Amino acid sequence: MKLVGALVGQFREAAGLTQKALGDAVGAGEETIASIEQGRRTLKPDLAKALDRLLETKGALETAVANMPEIDRIPVWAEQYMDLEREAIVLEFFANQVLPGLLQPKSYAEAVFRSRVPALCEDDIAAMVQVRLERQEILHRKTPPMMSFILAEAIVRAPLGGTEAHRETLRHLLKCADLPGVSIQVMPTDRATHAALDGPFVLLETPDYQHLAYTETQRGSQLITDPDETSILAQRYAMLRTQALNPEDTKGLLEQLLGEQ
Repeated sequence: MKLVGALVGQFREAAGLTQKALGDAVGAGEETIASIEQGRRTLKPDLAKALDRLLETKGALETAVANMPEIDRIPVWAEQYMDLEREAIVLEFFANQVLPGLLQPKSYAEAVFRSRVPALCEDDIAAMVQVRLERQEILHRKTPPMMSFILAEAIVRAPLGGTEAHRETLRHLLKCADLPGVSIQVMPTDRATHAALDGPFVLLETPDYQHLAYTETQRGSQLITDPDETSILAQRYAMLRTQALNPEDTKGLLEQLLGEQ
């Protein structure tokens, strides 16, 4: 990503353009161009093609993107969501199998990637963990988005990565629960009703107040923009918040589980 970003910067300067001028010319925005040039954001194939055309670089950027190592790329089907996550003013997560990436401490993230089938090599695991941890800067911004997490109780009870990793995860969740604008609730396993049996999802609100939803499957994802479909998931999330333990009781459960370790 850094190499491709450096190429974008080199070609832009050779063409006598500022980051703003280049962004305006391809409809990407100055911040997007700056992030790509710094290696913080992946250059997508369609933008690479547009830049090649504008900068007359004979397909160099499109070729570079097509040949990037897989480890250097967020899966194509998740890239659009990652862009939205970085810019969202509200994020709401319902998870029933694994902690959302924004809540994963290092040992938990390592355990997640070590559980992958087919297996990943240690270098790939380290790189993926680093990308995941960097995403979490959202939690510590001067003005962070409002974030709500509803987690199935099975997630916080599962000793993923072993006993010490589980202890670290519980301590980490307790710290996150005290961050400004963050709400964490646990959905108990002994409930007789459950508003989201169809699986996990994320709700987002963009800076221009557009409401979106996002869901993932084993090897793909769906970004939901239809207002009716988004409204259905928002209704489910609202019901989940009434069914889950409140944030104070959730912290009590986390402390109890930590004490049992």
